[in-house]
Amino acid sequence: MTPPFRDRTDAGAQLAETLVTAGVEADVVLAIPRGGLPLGRAVADALDAPLDVAVAKKIGAPGNPEYAIGAVATDGSVWRNERAIDATGATEDYFEERREAEAQAAREKAQRYRGDRGDPDLSGKRVVLVDDGVATGSTARACLAQIAAAGPARVVLAVPVGPPDSITELREQADAVVCLETPSAFRGVAQFYGRFDQVSDEEAMAYLNRD
Repeated sequence: MTPPFRDRTDAGAQLAETLVTAGVEADVVLAIPRGGLPLGRAVADALDAPLDVAVAKKIGAPGNPEYAIGAVATDGSVWRNERAIDATGATEDYFEERREAEAQAAREKAQRYRGDRGDPDLSGKRVVLVDDGVATGSTARACLAQIAAAGPARVVLAVPVGPPDSITELREQADAVVCLETPSAFRGVAQFYGRFDQVSDEEAMAYLNRD
């Protein structure tokens, strides 16, 4: 099967075209670093909106940091995967300890990307949140919680691909979700890209600094 997206640039172009066709408007586009920034740049250019970042970090399970039992954004907004917490036996003390550590890591990452710029003012704004795909959607959920707390007028989550169950659950947190592909046979985001190389911080920040 030929993947639907050649690379992140192609996915961003397809996502931008779909958003424009759907009449989506934005006052600000937020991308989840690092992989979301190539797509966010294409979307921001197409919607004629400034590009910024929304940063969240996964909270990994005890002994398995890659398995998300939750995620936390820079302001402490948290998403808890209760099923995963129960299944892994993670205690509340463990979760809170990791939440604080990962929130600090998220703040440091956001500051590295923004430099002297502060957080964007989202109050009353039309916000489009972009990533290169979702699996569990843990970081997107934490970012959406943080955006909601800022009082935006409307929030649209835009991603190229995600499994149907995650996309359905994410619709509960956003005013709209635009997802180009929702395959039932979903193993991971990378399988839907011809190229899915790691994006370095330097490359990601270059997309951010083109405004």
